[in-house]
Amino acid sequence: MVDTALIGWSRAQFALTACYHWLFVPLTLGLSVIMAVMETLYVVRKDEFWKRTARFWQKIFGINFAVGIATGIILEFEFGTNWSNYSWFVGDIFGAPLAIEGIFAFFMEATFVAVMFFGWDKVSRKFHLAATWLTGIGASISALWILVANGWMQHPVGMEFNPDTVRHEMSDFWAVVTNPVAVSKFFHSVLSGWMTGAVVVIGISCWYLLKKRDTEFARASIRVAAIVGIIGTFAVMFSGDSSAVHVAKYQPMKLAAAEGLEDGGQRAPFSIVPGIEIPGMLSLLATHDPDGYVPGINDLLEGYTAPDGTEVLSADDKMERGALALAAFKAYRENKDTDPEAAAEARKVLEENAGYFGYGYIEDKEDLVPAVGMVYWPFRIMVGLGCLLLLLMAAVLWAEYKGKIEKIRWLHIAAIVSIPLVYIAGQCGWIVAEVGRQPWAIQDLLPVNAAVSSLGAGAVMTTFFIFVAVFTLFLAIELRILVKAIRKGPEKQI
Repeated sequence: MVDTALIGWSRAQFALTACYHWLFVPLTLGLSVIMAVMETLYVVRKDEFWKRTARFWQKIFGINFAVGIATGIILEFEFGTNWSNYSWFVGDIFGAPLAIEGIFAFFMEATFVAVMFFGWDKVSRKFHLAATWLTGIGASISALWILVANGWMQHPVGMEFNPDTVRHEMSDFWAVVTNPVAVSKFFHSVLSGWMTGAVVVIGISCWYLLKKRDTEFARASIRVAAIVGIIGTFAVMFSGDSSAVHVAKYQPMKLAAAEGLEDGGQRAPFSIVPGIEIPGMLSLLATHDPDGYVPGINDLLEGYTAPDGTEVLSADDKMERGALALAAFKAYRENKDTDPEAAAEARKVLEENAGYFGYGYIEDKEDLVPAVGMVYWPFRIMVGLGCLLLLLMAAVLWAEYKGKIEKIRWLHIAAIVSIPLVYIAGQCGWIVAEVGRQPWAIQDLLPVNAAVSSLGAGAVMTTFFIFVAVFTLFLAIELRILVKAIRKGPEKQI
């Protein structure tokens, strides 16, 4: 039996690294678009004002980008150190998108980001503009391959289990790349970065307005950022809709936990908060049919028959078939060199039950239910803050359009306060995505208790607190440099 303390500390360390890393990624994705739009205005209008504006936000981008790389590298190493069984079991599949991200996307970013920062007045304006756009595109491509890997963990496709190597091996690369869960996750995550970048730019710009300095720069930055942010937020809502359908289809337990839905059925209600529901709304969101059937937590544990006649096995039945798969796998390995006939029979049983292989490691069916409160409330915080920030961006854009933005002090303060709120919304989104699929490292295929490395819990606990100290230091250094750059402000016209 795996030490539960080891599992807990390994999960905590990975969550810590991922949460810190996601402090930097969305701002990189959002600022890359905003600063590229600003530089495009410079090239088109030949106005030095837009050059100075773009260069300021590129400086903010660079500070954030550098620290984000450090946390991202550590995150990838943890798959080998803390989750070596996982890496062995599915490394042939999971490693491919990570390798592509490192070889292609990261080097693309590194190449063009150098031109972007050091190429001013050394290359032509159009070449420099292309480098700026390609830096942003490279950041998005980098995110694509990371999210292809993560989407595969949520909905594993395009692979076959090889009992001889004890590994899942990729059989269809394009099935992995075009995995619908990965596609919707890519758009949802990248576009949420547009929202983050916009809110940060608006908040910093409103600080300048509050201080009554660099007002022309601040107002121009607000115009560009608010438009990018509003477009990104509406696109996030659209991608969130497709994501909800995929979760309902491939991860019904996550959906049930996110809604606190114990008993499902047709015309399932959407819970705004406990005690306040919209009848039929969950069915509409999950199936695009107000009469659609949505299973609840109890249905998924006890088994149910869908309205179309499809029978879904109970958790006990899945665990029983998982145990059969594990026993057949063991029998195949023991007999493949000495008794080919027995090995062939064992392999047949294994293939018949391979879809339930991961359930063989589940000891109690209640472990299949994620922490409902850790999914239910973060989802509502994410959605609520998203709507609030959309209203704020719309209000700021309207005030700027009407020429009143400099006079509305409360709006300046609200925009500054919104900066931490957009990060909270992003973190809550990942909590829903990752806590919601527990206990699975790979949905229905490999639980975390079988994915963890054979380490001492004390060693992982020690490195956890070391990482807390190091990452906090990284964050403090970044914030200090950012604050210094913001206080200095954009370059002055000579």
